Amino acid sequence: MNFQTAVKTCFSKYADFSGRASRSEYWWFVLAEVVVLIVASLINQYVYLVAALGFLLPVLAVGTRRLHDIGKSGWLQLLMLIPIVNLVLIYFYVQPTQPESNPHGEPASA
Repeated sequence: MNFQTAVKTCFSKYADFSGRASRSEYWWFVLAEVVVLIVASLINQYVYLVAALGFLLPVLAVGTRRLHDIGKSGWLQLLMLIPIVNLVLIYFYVQPTQPESNPHGEPASA
């Protein structure tokens, strides 16, 4: 999956917490979020706030779908609230896709 496809997919599944998301889909979308937030912060504090709020739900949704892709619960994203322990999430996000079906569906296309 390329950058443009990943961003389109994540925004089309804006609040879809079911299913699976490939590694490339997740990381391309995170890159898009970081770039937009950096540019928005350079423009104005309020533009940054609006951009951050606009990305909040899609980032949570794609994060949940990414965790589903490796066979984990989306609730593990609550680890973000605990400093240092949230590094476990990064480890989960970089894991390869489970090639077999799991309770969350068929494997996502790379």
